[in-house]
Parts: sequence; C-alpha cells; structure tokens
Amino acid sequence: MSEIKKLPVLIDFDGVIRLGTKIAADAGAFLEYLVNENIPSIILSNSTLSDSSEIKSFLARNGIKLNINALTTIDAAIDYLRQENLKASVYCSKKIKGLFKEFIVEDNPDAVLIGDMGNEWSYEILNEIFRKVHNGAKILAMQKNKFWKPDGKTLALDAGAFVAAIEYASTKEATLIGKPSPLYFQSAIKKIGFNKDDKFIMIGDDLETDIKGAQELGGKGILVFTGKTKFPSKDDTSIKPAYTAKNLDEVIKLLRKILTLVEDTTN
Repeated sequence: MSEIKKLPVLIDFDGVIRLGTKIAADAGAFLEYLVNENIPSIILSNSTLSDSSEIKSFLARNGIKLNINALTTIDAAIDYLRQENLKASVYCSKKIKGLFKEFIVEDNPDAVLIGDMGNEWSYEILNEIFRKVHNGAKILAMQKNKFWKPDGKTLALDAGAFVAAIEYASTKEATLIGKPSPLYFQSAIKKIGFNKDDKFIMIGDDLETDIKGAQELGGKGILVFTGKTKFPSKDDTSIKPAYTAKNLDEVIKLLRKILTLVEDTTN
C-alpha cells in the first residue's frame, strides 16, 4: 500500500459535499474514488444543527449509500461532556438540544455549551448565558465560525460571533470543540484508526477553520472553491493552502497526481 493511502483524508461537509441544501454534483464520484482506492477518510461538519447520522441520511437520500465515516461537533461535544463529567446549560436548536438531555441542568451549571440557534438568538438569551458564565460556568463552544451561508448563497452570522460576545463580556476564553480545535482534528483521525500525531489531508472551503487548523497540526490543506472561499483566493491572506481545487473532480485529479508521485519515489 502506498504512502498516500496511509494518510487519513478529512473532508468538510458544508461547502464541499453539501452546497446549501443540495449535494455537490461531483460528490458521489469523489466519495466512490476514496472508497475504491481504500483511502481512509471521514466527513467533518462544524454545523451544530445535525449529528453524524443526518450526514449519512443526507448522502443516502442523494443516492450515495457508501460506508463513509462522519463526525460532527455534536458528536464531539457529547464525548467531551461525558469524558469531563460535566453538567451544562445547552444553547442550540431545540432538535439538537434533546441529544444532550443526560447532561442538561439550567441552574448553576458546570458549563454553558453554545451552538447555533439560527433565528432564535436574542439579547435576552445572550444575557442569560453571560450571567451563568459570570457566576462561574465554563464556556464550551461547539464551533466558532464567524459566518456561513444557510441557503448556500446569503451570508449570515454564525455561532462564533455570539461566543465572542460572551468571551468579551466575561473576560473568559471558550474551550473550542469543533474546527479548528486540535481536539477535533485529532478525534477525527483517531476515529478512523490513526494516532493523534499522524499526518493527514484536510479538504475544505474555509481558510481559517479548515486550512489553517490543519496546517497547525502538520496537515496538508486542499482549499476547494465551492463554499466560503471564492476563486481566485485573495493574495493578502497569510494562510496558504498546499493545494487548491475548483471542485471535487479537481480534488480527485490532485489526489491521483500525489499518489503517482509518491509511488514513483518509492519504486
């Protein structure tokens, strides 16, 4: 088995596999390529609106019934609360909040766990969170994305903007569960059978959470111009991906090229 096949491949869900509410046109061929070439891979999502089962359901509804690993910040947050034995007040969508029922307390929590609440965010909710943090609760952020495109087109504030407000007011720093937290990347590669310090490839559309986060752990980033970052990328950014691709078809070609180069050097 060649070296590239031993590298875990991490793939961002929103902006790469799912574009808005639709699947990327070349997602099926891309995922089939990973499976057929036995490249260890896992789909990651920083969304706090669904867990890994919903990623697999989305793929199945779109005709992709491959055995693909998946991890979301919801799954990672549940694991974190369990490992740290914490009780928390949970702020996210009502549907997702039910997944945390074993950990939820509203009075004097050990932590406040913050995810995305969509249009439910309000000044009253922010004040409620702030008071609990001021009284001693830790801040746990499922993700800290600055913005996203709920409909695939229009930018909207993401949970990170509200987490930042609580951090500023309380002078406390949140523990980040999702990307670009090293804990999240390491949990992902561990889930597919690798050690936390192993090298990996990250395919994503976000320069900060995907590319920079991977690079800080020694990973290689492939920036795809189908989501947040549009082609051509800005020259004024200090974040330089190892590779860029306009779509997943180009990612397949990139991986094939890398594989060929590795095989040539090992023969």
